[in-house]
Amino acid sequence: MSSNRSETVGFRSERGAVLMALMLTTGLIAIDATILATAVPSVVGELGQFEQFPWLFSSYMLAQAVSVPIYSKLADTIGRKPIILIGVALFLLGSILCGLAWNMTALILFRIVQGLGAGAVAPMSMTIVGDLYTVEERAQVQGYIASVWAVASVVGPALGGIFSQFASWRWIFLVNIPLCLVAGWALLRSYHEVVERRAHRIDYLGAVTLTVGLTALILALLQGGNAWPWISLPSLLAIGAGIAALALFPLVERRAAEPVLDLALLARPLIRTSTLISIGVGALLIGVTSFVPTYLENAINAVPLVSGAAVAALTLGWPLAASNAGRVYMRHGFRLTVLAGAVISVVGSIALAAFGHWPSPIAVAASCFVIGFGLGWVAAPSMIAAQASVDWNQRGVVTGIVVFARTVGSAVGVAVFGAIANNLIAAGAGEHDYATIVNASTWVFVAIAVTAVLTLLVSRALPKGPVDAPAYAAQPGEPALD
Repeated sequence: MSSNRSETVGFRSERGAVLMALMLTTGLIAIDATILATAVPSVVGELGQFEQFPWLFSSYMLAQAVSVPIYSKLADTIGRKPIILIGVALFLLGSILCGLAWNMTALILFRIVQGLGAGAVAPMSMTIVGDLYTVEERAQVQGYIASVWAVASVVGPALGGIFSQFASWRWIFLVNIPLCLVAGWALLRSYHEVVERRAHRIDYLGAVTLTVGLTALILALLQGGNAWPWISLPSLLAIGAGIAALALFPLVERRAAEPVLDLALLARPLIRTSTLISIGVGALLIGVTSFVPTYLENAINAVPLVSGAAVAALTLGWPLAASNAGRVYMRHGFRLTVLAGAVISVVGSIALAAFGHWPSPIAVAASCFVIGFGLGWVAAPSMIAAQASVDWNQRGVVTGIVVFARTVGSAVGVAVFGAIANNLIAAGAGEHDYATIVNASTWVFVAIAVTAVLTLLVSRALPKGPVDAPAYAAQPGEPALD
């Protein structure tokens, strides 16, 4: 029976070519998420302006976050294929420009172009999987997608180090050129969709209002306490503009014929819960990956290779769990699978905090692996549950909401965890003092554990029952367009 399923889902099936194309596009984002961090010293060494290098990550994250809801709505309007191809093209253009950047400012601007491409590629890959495969088939497909992240977690940092040491950091971006070309060609050749052609009224005002509001608030969260103090004119202006625009957004959407974001979706308990879970996942990810390397390097002078390996344990645990999560939720249901994963993440987070005062790369790596394994049973099943509850014409928006929520969680996590660390370091003897960095890091790890517990509590709101329970079925009155 399993071999038959493999033949209908795997590379030899009718959809095998599309699956390979989706794995390629996922690989673009996965490798980019891990390859740049190891090359930052080389980039700064050539371009200078060390104080601006955090924007290499912030600008990319911001562009990706604000574009996801808009791409997702367009995908439900004109189809997935043109949107994901636009994303691949923008990612290709951004990669070429980044490889040719002449100073740090130009590199940051070109990272925005890359981020706009990632904002289409990431949610569209997941949406297309939801279109092509049933809930049961996605249990197996998730293993293929997870393997991409597992490989990227090893290949990305290795390539970053090799290019920086033996060639040039510019190859970190230029290596994307053949990957983008192959991915685009594979999608053009293999992926075909049927979309109902009808006139649409694009919600330009809603898109602009949402973009302004999200940009201002995420900018405030990313840069507050870093580029400027929390209580300062730039911070207050960004927060004020964001709140004003987002407060206006529901009023604009009520008047729109085809709103860019159907706020009624968030009124559904399943989608609301999946969104809140995704916020927690984003905060946990950014907390571990951002603060563990600093903790090990400053506390015990661990070399970057060792601290990077400790964090890589999380990115290895995640796909390992995600690859078998399908078998678990098909047998026990979405809720029990997510709850089990959340409990595992809590255990790993508490262990990380408990060992905080005794820095050890082995203990940290083990804790990170447990956290990652737990998140593998949380992220994918909660996303698939949300996708299963809607039909084609809303699946893109729902996927976009969940993906966007993870980015928001990361932005909020950076702000909260960073504020904790900065305040304790400022009150101590500085970031290079052993006792100060250990104390600050431990309290950050405690905050990460609290976040894991809150994610567990939110997960309890998922509906009970098997994957085919009425609570997880598409709502009536929503005809599919394909």
